[in-house]
Amino acid sequence: MSYQTNLLEHVTCNLCGADQFIVIYPGSRNGSVSMEENEFRSSGDEPLKNPLVKCAVCGFQYVTPRLNSARVLDGYTNAVDETFVSQARGRELTFKRCLAEVERVWKKQPGRILDVGTANGSFLKVAKDAGWKMTGCEPNRWMCDWCRENYGIKITQGTIFDSNYSDETFDVVTLWDVLEHTPDPMAAMRECVRVLRPGGLLVVNYPDIGSWIARLMGQRWVFLLSVHYYYFTRETIRRASKLAGLEIITIKPHFQTLEFDYVLFRATPYVGALARIARAFVRFAGLSKAQIPYWVGQTLVIAQKKGQMS
Repeated sequence: MSYQTNLLEHVTCNLCGADQFIVIYPGSRNGSVSMEENEFRSSGDEPLKNPLVKCAVCGFQYVTPRLNSARVLDGYTNAVDETFVSQARGRELTFKRCLAEVERVWKKQPGRILDVGTANGSFLKVAKDAGWKMTGCEPNRWMCDWCRENYGIKITQGTIFDSNYSDETFDVVTLWDVLEHTPDPMAAMRECVRVLRPGGLLVVNYPDIGSWIARLMGQRWVFLLSVHYYYFTRETIRRASKLAGLEIITIKPHFQTLEFDYVLFRATPYVGALARIARAFVRFAGLSKAQIPYWVGQTLVIAQKKGQMS
């Protein structure tokens, strides 16, 4: 663990630029600011420690002050995440369903697809198997190596801003569990739109803080995490999409698939003994590796870049 006094930065609303907000959760950081080793990784599950605020002008929810984005990116770049890749099979099953949903909207032959923040590349594997010409970028070096060694797919190491993709290159761009992690989601969305062809699709999934289950769980909602900078609702994702030059076609609940024991493991900090008892039963019944769908507020958005395909 490293303790530093210059890790925090203040930001304004990413949607409207206002610097007026209401504190939703005050956060638990006090005194010296720490950044845990390996805290910023794809499977990061440390509870949110910094204040969560709501813009007084447009209602967008975000974290400020927050850990310095440059240092956080460095953490993402260098982390090792065996936990995340242990669930590769479930992620492949999830992405098969997701790609089928995208193809129902696309209604054309598979074209060129870019997966931004592709982690270990499970979506790229699914897209490749379905006949898409796929490209991916990912900041984490270890994940890039894992993808090459296990899927035989080379990922561009870095963010979308490092990758120098040409204008209007891709038919589909995807952001799976990425947008809420970015230090500037509007810039990320606009960059995705830049590399999309007119009429192309931007696909995003995000944890919806306006969902009924997020409201029910309150401060114990499972997606209030230190790795998340921004918290969208359906209203704010619609506003962000419009500002980026997109028209939303589909917005719906997004179900993900993981091993039964892993889901219960992630639930343990929130439901305690109940999850531990359930894990014991699942192991006894031989169901630990069973792939199960789950939903805790995740939302899928498919939006189209304005203009016609050439």
